[in-house]
Formats: sequence, C-alpha cells, structure tokens
Amino acid sequence: MPFATYREIEYFQFGIFDTAVCHAIFTRKGGISPEPWASLNLGSSVGDVKERVHENRNRALAALKRDPASIFDVWQVHGREVAFAESPRKPDTPHLQADVILTNKPGITLMMRFADCVPILLHDPIRNVVGMAHAGWAGTVLGTARNAVEAMHRHYNSNPVDIKAAIGPSIGPDHYEVGPDVFSQIQHSFGKAAQDLVHDQNGHTFFDMWKANQMLLEESGVRQIEVSGLCTACHIEDWYSHRAEKGRTGRFGALVSLGK
Repeated sequence: MPFATYREIEYFQFGIFDTAVCHAIFTRKGGISPEPWASLNLGSSVGDVKERVHENRNRALAALKRDPASIFDVWQVHGREVAFAESPRKPDTPHLQADVILTNKPGITLMMRFADCVPILLHDPIRNVVGMAHAGWAGTVLGTARNAVEAMHRHYNSNPVDIKAAIGPSIGPDHYEVGPDVFSQIQHSFGKAAQDLVHDQNGHTFFDMWKANQMLLEESGVRQIEVSGLCTACHIEDWYSHRAEKGRTGRFGALVSLGK
C-alpha cells in the first residue's frame, strides 16, 4: 500500500524508491492545528500559530525517525533556483529562496510544503543524491523539473538515466483551470506539445501539470518516473488544496533524505 501510518499521522510513499531513500508526502491528518488549517499544517506563512506548526513538524519527523535538527528547507518562490544542502539549516538562519533542493549528505532531511503545486522527488542511487522540486504552473512553465535534473548532472555528475523521479499529490488536470495569460505561457514554453497538456471543457481551459512535469523529466533524460495520480482538490479530507479551499487552508509537508 502506498499509504503508511504512524500513530495518527498518515503519509504517502512511492514504490519507485527503495530503502536507500527515506521519504514521505504527509496528508493533513494527525496534527494539532484547528480549522482552517486542520490538522497537520506545516506552513508557517498561512496564519497558523508558530508553536503549532513546530509541533506538527516534529510529529512528521518522528514518523520517519528523522532528527528535527537535520532539516534543510527553503523559501519557495515559484521559480527554478536550486539550493544545494551541505548542512542542515540552523533555525536562526534566513531561508534561501529556491524551488529545488538537492543533497548528497545522509544527515540532511530536505523539506518542502505544498497545497496544490506539484512535489517532485528525485533520487540518483549511483551518485547517492536526493532532491525535491516545487512546481506550480509558474514553475512548470519555467522548467523547474528540468532545471533540477540538470543541476544534479552538473553538480553531482548524475546521469539522468540513473535518476528515479516521483510526481506527488497535487491538483489534477480536471480541476486546474487556467486563464488566457497562463495558457499563453504554456504555449510559449511547450510549443506544439502544449495541445497535449491542456483541454477545454465548456469554454474553460484546464492544465495537466502531472503530464507537463513528466514531459520535462523525460526530455531531460529521466526514464524512471512514478506519478501518484492523487488530486488534492478532489480529496481535501486528505490534502490541503489552495484552489478547492479558496486560499483558507494549510500546507502539507514532503520530506526526503538518504538512508532509512
């Protein structure tokens, strides 16, 4: 089963990764935050109290038996910048602005937060590198997934054919409506392939970010890809969805590290 539990915590895991990778995409279950962030909110910029977010984070880490002091996280800005984690981020250190984080250090736990955007987890078992990317529509059209693979190749000498990639729970193609401005940027970025990434329904345009990011990974040479196919907007009992909950919601966490 792709879902696992630890006490009241429930999280999703991919079948593509072996035991050399410790990872989880946490549902919203098992935390202490009240509505509208109920309950395992890991987002500190959505109005929840800092102490509750801290406790939720510690619960998530405990589920994977990871030390809270091992965390490396960033300030996600819907771009394509890459941060290389050489040591955990100290609590009194400002966040770097980035939407890709990579490391080859087993003592570091990479963490990002989501509520409709696409989590992309990466592992190169040959070079012992893990990574994570955050891609909303902006990151997708900017090619953030491609930039992550290129950074792994450039910085760690990863061969894309060795990289395993996983596309996590995020808003699905039947719910992610976009306007003319975004559609124009999709066309600019993907060219003729854009017609395979959008569909029209009663005059409304919907964007398939799962397929778009899979396409970016494949164009980068990645051949081992797993797509969760879980729509956050369809299942707000499990996931936070900024779109479905009209912006009044929390953020679920994704963690990845080397080692069990």
